[in-house]
Amino acid sequence: FQFYERIKVPPPTWCPECRQRRRYAWRNERVLYRRPCDLCGKNTVTIYSPSRLFKVYCPPCWWSDKWDAKEYGQKFDFSQPFFEQFRELQLKVPRIALLTKNSVNSEYTNHSANNRNCYLCVSVFDSENILYGHNLWQNAKDCVDCTFITEGGELLYECVDTERSYRSQYGMLLRNCSNCFYCYDCRGCTNCFLSSNLRNRQYYFMNQPCSKEEYESKLRRYNLSSFRVRQELYRRYLDLIRDSLHQFAVVEKSVNATGNMIYNSKNVQFLFEGNGEDSKRVIVIADGKNSMDAYHFGFNSELIYEGHGLSHGYDLQFCHLSYDDSHLQYCDSCHNSQNLFGCVGIKQGAHVIFNKQYSAGEYRELRENIIAYMRQTEEYGEFFPPALSPFGYNETTGQTYMPMKQEEALRGGWQWEDKLPGTFGKETIQPAAVPDSIAEARDDILQEILACIVCGKNFNIVQPELDFYRRENVPLPRDCPNCRHARRVALRLPRRLWPRRCMCKEQIARSKEQDVYANIAPHFHGDSRCPNKFETPYAPDRPEIVYCEQCYNAEVV
Repeated sequence: FQFYERIKVPPPTWCPECRQRRRYAWRNERVLYRRPCDLCGKNTVTIYSPSRLFKVYCPPCWWSDKWDAKEYGQKFDFSQPFFEQFRELQLKVPRIALLTKNSVNSEYTNHSANNRNCYLCVSVFDSENILYGHNLWQNAKDCVDCTFITEGGELLYECVDTERSYRSQYGMLLRNCSNCFYCYDCRGCTNCFLSSNLRNRQYYFMNQPCSKEEYESKLRRYNLSSFRVRQELYRRYLDLIRDSLHQFAVVEKSVNATGNMIYNSKNVQFLFEGNGEDSKRVIVIADGKNSMDAYHFGFNSELIYEGHGLSHGYDLQFCHLSYDDSHLQYCDSCHNSQNLFGCVGIKQGAHVIFNKQYSAGEYRELRENIIAYMRQTEEYGEFFPPALSPFGYNETTGQTYMPMKQEEALRGGWQWEDKLPGTFGKETIQPAAVPDSIAEARDDILQEILACIVCGKNFNIVQPELDFYRRENVPLPRDCPNCRHARRVALRLPRRLWPRRCMCKEQIARSKEQDVYANIAPHFHGDSRCPNKFETPYAPDRPEIVYCEQCYNAEVV
């Protein structure tokens, strides 16, 4: 309530879960269409369905000086609801086809910037030669099918939540690792295979130490170029993750923090994936502070409330997809601006309301009058309603993290897209006919249309992808990029918390039955049950053994 008072907004009327669902409904990451640019006519890739009545400009046209969003300015009508007028403005002002900035040969990237040679990527920054990546930050290079890679990563394949690692495949929670295959929760490790919970180890095969010669001999028994061999290894990898020790949450170098995947943070509650300070209910945050109820934002942002897709922002409330701004409310796709209210598509603007220019004094007076009016209509203080989202709910990350059926969505006022893109039944090669080994794959596979073995959707292989598979001895995939992404997301924990207590007693009992109890380090609580309780993203009905930090450190670190 002190925070609400500081930014002068009323308390929310929606619960935290529904507020997050409402923000999810504004983020379409992966559902791509083709439609002509409404300025230059070029056929362009976009996140906006042709069924949506928006003007859509390709990125070069949108960022150019060929148009000015203030040309669409309108006076605020105090006899009409705010959101109805805002919807009219949305339909008039051009939208950028894909939000991408300062990138080279990266036409199919979204929510991304400063990249080179990236293909079908989302939230990738300062990286090079990335294919099918999701949330790769800080100088990643030559990675395929990876999710949440931070502080550099090179030659990675099918890795999740990995940091500063090199030439590894099918890894999760890896840090400072190299040449690790099918490994979970390893740090400072080199040349490890099907192993977990290791620290500063090398030449470990199925969690057993080997000499270099023994390790290489055992590794040669597996034909890693074979798709069938890889399928069996992936099943064993999932078993390995399930049976490993699990810390209740990843919270590192942080004070007074609850959530998961938290780093270098202070005074944060319900933070998932990122680092922040004095913030609450924030998801995917990079260097944000004094913020609440925000999704995918940061890079030195502060005083963010009920927002999505905000970067380098200060004092932004109820805003969507806006970079390098300050003092904005109820704005959509505005950049490099300050003191805006109810604007769409403004670039380098100041003292603008509903895309109409005012003097500083006129702006302040009109803004206060509109806020007073919105308080009377009970519109002020909430994020944009679902009906204003430019997407169907089934196009957004909401369907990934908080799925709904069509009937439920429409009944609740959410939108739905009936014509999702993609072709089916156009394949020129059947899955069984795709070469088992990458060594058998010829260049003509680039001309073939494949069919996903999971959803049936058609997809293809591109040249940089084939080059990577050959170089890293990876067989051709049988599932489409979206299904591969969904599989990686399913490995990650949900973005919510449950109260639980440490389960180390159950693990010790299991170890005694297996005659490996002597290998377990002593715990601070001796033979009695661990008293530590915590909030964790591991639901009580999950099969993993979940430890508190003290007991986890005793056995793993």
